[in-house]
Amino acid sequence: MRNKRLLFVLGSAAVFGLLAAVSVSRYLSDAQASARNMNNVVVAKVDIPLGTKIEAEQLSMVQFPADAVPEGAFDKPEKLVGRVTVVGVAARETVTDFKLAPEGSKGGISAVIPAGYRAMTVKVDDVIGVAGFLQPGTMVDVLTVIDPPGNNMSGNPISKIVLQNVKVLASGQNLDKPKDEREADAVKAVTLQVTPDQAEKLALASTEGKLRLMLRNMIDQDDEQTQGADKKSLLTGEHAVPAPEPGALKSEQKATPAPAPVRRAPRPQRVAQAAPAAEAPKPQPTPPPRPNVEMIQGTKKSTVEFP
Repeated sequence: MRNKRLLFVLGSAAVFGLLAAVSVSRYLSDAQASARNMNNVVVAKVDIPLGTKIEAEQLSMVQFPADAVPEGAFDKPEKLVGRVTVVGVAARETVTDFKLAPEGSKGGISAVIPAGYRAMTVKVDDVIGVAGFLQPGTMVDVLTVIDPPGNNMSGNPISKIVLQNVKVLASGQNLDKPKDEREADAVKAVTLQVTPDQAEKLALASTEGKLRLMLRNMIDQDDEQTQGADKKSLLTGEHAVPAPEPGALKSEQKATPAPAPVRRAPRPQRVAQAAPAAEAPKPQPTPPPRPNVEMIQGTKKSTVEFP
């Protein structure tokens, strides 16, 4: 009896030991297969602002599954040292090729200007600069108040939007968002990303007129065509428009109701004169009275007429 129990215990131990060995062997095989499917990827160790030359101390290595490596990623930090970022890279974010300027680019604002564009700086204050809300990456429209050509008396200036959907490249000397509101309020100039044609208009508008910058919604790409405003159009008044929800697009806003037509007072209508009433028929002459005899019978009284 004891031998049977001992054999049962030994057999159970052998089975459990075999199962454990198989599980450990399978786990080690899966781990080795998983390790073979992992690739090295370079990520940012700290925040890297745009326009910055990357240094080796700002990078680190992590492992990604082979089927999850982002497109354009790098496997060695040496390939990134000296490259310039065109967008800000956050800590632990993968550094990919589309976030970098072409090789050989110098650091600073010149590295973030796209081909075919120019950077042009305009002077701003609290009014022109939208109270410090013009931060790098925002979109603006440029409006100018200028005297129209041929107006020698300079008595009827006109305001007109001359540029639309222009990107702010830098606020002061910062290519990134300011750290606090005090730094944003101290900005006295902003740099805009414009085409050569837009640069010519901007230079003329800033020299001959007074500039105003208008902040746009980042996803609002509509092209608004306006007639401009002068003193005459200013005094015509304006209809009240319902205020849209914050950040609402034009397609999401309620349609502005058309102004009600002005109703004129009805003209007085001429009252048609009534037709003259038909003449009343002339009275016929009464016939002469016929002869009669009054008769009294008791208490009754009667009259008898003769033909």
